[in-house]
Amino acid sequence: MSLRRWIRDRRLPAATIVLALAAGLGQLLLWWMGPAPKTHDFVGPPRSGYTLTNARVWTYGPDGKPSFRMVTPHLERREGDESLYINSPTFELSSNQPGVPDWQGQSLYGWVNKSGTLLKLQGPVYLHRPAFDGSPATALHTADVTAWPKQNRMETAAAAQMTQGDSRMSGVGMRTNLNDNQLELLHDVHGTFVPHPRTAPARHDRPRLSRPVARDGPKG
Repeated sequence: MSLRRWIRDRRLPAATIVLALAAGLGQLLLWWMGPAPKTHDFVGPPRSGYTLTNARVWTYGPDGKPSFRMVTPHLERREGDESLYINSPTFELSSNQPGVPDWQGQSLYGWVNKSGTLLKLQGPVYLHRPAFDGSPATALHTADVTAWPKQNRMETAAAAQMTQGDSRMSGVGMRTNLNDNQLELLHDVHGTFVPHPRTAPARHDRPRLSRPVARDGPKG
């Protein structure tokens, strides 16, 4: 039997074999001559550069002294912007005044930029300073605070309430400078102030209201 007759009698199997060889050869040529496959870009939230538990963080001012200290049970550093994402921080802000204790506080979450110049305290924020040298203890309740630790400044657009001894102040929106102990409440200001004996010396370490607040007038 000749090869030609054998192929003629088996045309269907032969055609299948020829098509399979042609398809394989075409795929091989496409792989060899075609462009390289594209890489898949990562899509999703930024990944953590590292994660710390029970972490301690310090920032220093231009004078080389600590301006901000923080302890947190969980901290993440992101690869994209190298900022810090913090859970349940407990922090201290330096008073920068001899003999005056530092401010201590807590918040629900925190965020610190790469250089440590900007701090965001998210959720409820509580600050307090112990009593000292005849000045009563001071407590501040507010939320969503933006702070500049190296400048010792803070501000918020949320409601704020400060208690110092028997005196109370509350308002919406707050700016404060811890270096000169000045507190400014911006809107809807109310206050209750207990007068001090005239023989008591004037103190400059108690938070002072700025003039915009004084125009609203305290209410007893």
